[in-house]
Amino acid sequence: MNRSDIPSLDDLRAFEATARLGSVRLAADSLALTHGAISRRINKLAEDIGVPLFEKSGRGLRLTSAGETLNLTLGRFFGELEATVQSLRAMHSEQRALVLSCEPSVAMRWLIPRLGNFQLLHPDIALHLAVGGGLVDFHKDRVNLAIRRLDFARPESWRVLRLFPEQVGPVMQPDLVSMFEQGNYLALGSKTRPEAWAQWLKKHPSVPRPSEIRYYDHHALIIEAAVAGLGVALSPYILAIDDVQRGRLRAPAGFEPDGSHYGLIWLGPDELSGAELKLAEWLRAALSDFGAVQ
Repeated sequence: MNRSDIPSLDDLRAFEATARLGSVRLAADSLALTHGAISRRINKLAEDIGVPLFEKSGRGLRLTSAGETLNLTLGRFFGELEATVQSLRAMHSEQRALVLSCEPSVAMRWLIPRLGNFQLLHPDIALHLAVGGGLVDFHKDRVNLAIRRLDFARPESWRVLRLFPEQVGPVMQPDLVSMFEQGNYLALGSKTRPEAWAQWLKKHPSVPRPSEIRYYDHHALIIEAAVAGLGVALSPYILAIDDVQRGRLRAPAGFEPDGSHYGLIWLGPDELSGAELKLAEWLRAALSDFGAVQ
């Protein structure tokens, strides 16, 4: 059979809807057609194939054996067609999504609590969040933008917009402030920056030394531990700001720049546009709300 011999798709849809719903009237309602249009298409399909597809049964219709066979095939065909169309739409939607890669602790402690505001301002942008640190494989991971601490060598092809200077300081439960000032405290550090406490203490020789330094895998964990009263965490400002503002943590020594910066990174043109530009502008505005933008 040549492709030109395959019956009209409109005729097949009319037949399938009638067989599935058991009524020409219901099929007409389903396809937004008239009763007569459905009947004409079914009759034309039967003529094209050369076999009757329905027969009268009382006041209604029932499928002939040929109609049953055709209906089974069309059920599979339309089912696979629907699944394929849905898959293509999902792929297209994913390709149009804006993917932002962000360091885990910044994502958990600062970005995620604020993303609701971005979605309210830009409901048309499908923002997907991924976590990671260091180098970014923009093509493999389909990443549009990345937030990174700029403390590693970067390819010349990367474009960088500096967002804010890193500032660090010890944070603790209010009840632990006096113990911190007396030197009777347990220091909490992140394995991602194992020398941070030593560097900070060297810059602050008047601060009493801790009895011990214990290390957790990420900054997000040491801040949660500090909130729980387990010790004094040496924390980046951006990660502790919410808890400090709410009074859950105190920062008696304040926060000081450590010489590094965070930046927004991307590949492509020097200037951002479209959804990427909207996200970059929102990030800078959100950061400037607590004075972290350089």
